[in-house]
Amino acid sequence: MTLSEAFHERGIDQQFAIRPGRLWRHEVEGLGGILEGRFLRRTPRGLFDLWRLHRAIRDFQPDAIMAWRAPAARLIPRDVPAAKIVRLGDYPHHVRHFAGLDAVVCNNPSIARHIRELGWGGKAPIISNFSRPVSSVPISRAELDTPDDAFVVCGAGRFTRVKGFDLLIAAVAQLEGVYLWLVGDGPEAEALLWQAEDLGVSDRVRFAGWRENPTEVIGAADAFVLPSRDEPLGNALIEAWRVGVPSVASMTDGPNWYAEDGRDALLVPVGDVSALAGALRRLVADGDLRGRLVAGASQTLSERFDRDAVVDAYLELFDRINVGRK
Repeated sequence: MTLSEAFHERGIDQQFAIRPGRLWRHEVEGLGGILEGRFLRRTPRGLFDLWRLHRAIRDFQPDAIMAWRAPAARLIPRDVPAAKIVRLGDYPHHVRHFAGLDAVVCNNPSIARHIRELGWGGKAPIISNFSRPVSSVPISRAELDTPDDAFVVCGAGRFTRVKGFDLLIAAVAQLEGVYLWLVGDGPEAEALLWQAEDLGVSDRVRFAGWRENPTEVIGAADAFVLPSRDEPLGNALIEAWRVGVPSVASMTDGPNWYAEDGRDALLVPVGDVSALAGALRRLVADGDLRGRLVAGASQTLSERFDRDAVVDAYLELFDRINVGRK
């Protein structure tokens, strides 16, 4: 949604095709027209919705059509004289949906390498994400029953095994007196609760629940951790940087691409609880290190994740494709 909002701020006309019942529908209302449908070829209703979609595209006459995930790329009609693009934030299983596209935008180099290995031979520009502008006020420690003088570590994301929150709980269990805030929800929530209990740290672990704006919790912590076992980019780390919180991240594809160990984050091997605990121990002990990481992260944000630069990159891509077609 952040890119759509940025396009809207530039005065770009947009229309959206979405599935019914999307919880985030309100976020695109006001940015452009919305067409809801199932868009499935295997049902009469889905075929009708596809016809409605193609008619809406012909009526709108867009300069660019962008799908937000690999499966949605198959919905883009091939005979429309517009830049046809899909944007990827994860690793697709195949590239069959990309036939007829002009480009596959990848938010990091590892995704581009992945689709090349799957057989994609077209354009694969790297255009990263940017996070929403931060305007939240950090919560009070009292809201999560945490002492004001405690060192607080925060993690945020969906509670699944790939996100590695079990590793983070295990690491914090090695650090006496350190509190852990976990923001989010998901299928591993109960297992994480039991793990904290089994390790004897449930009195220092707080489950903050799902938050529409997690930066209000992240910004009140002393350190942020992205402990993922696999992470194509790591939006939560970028958000932590935006609110000025020193961070630790596992050496997955995203942080390996844009972060530099000791400059803007501390990077640790994937799945290494001891290394994760060691990095946090360094942050607890060294206030100067925390300050250097915050300053370095601010510089990386301006160099790699500037909002205007990302929007410009998309608009330039659309122009190059359309000019080349003439």
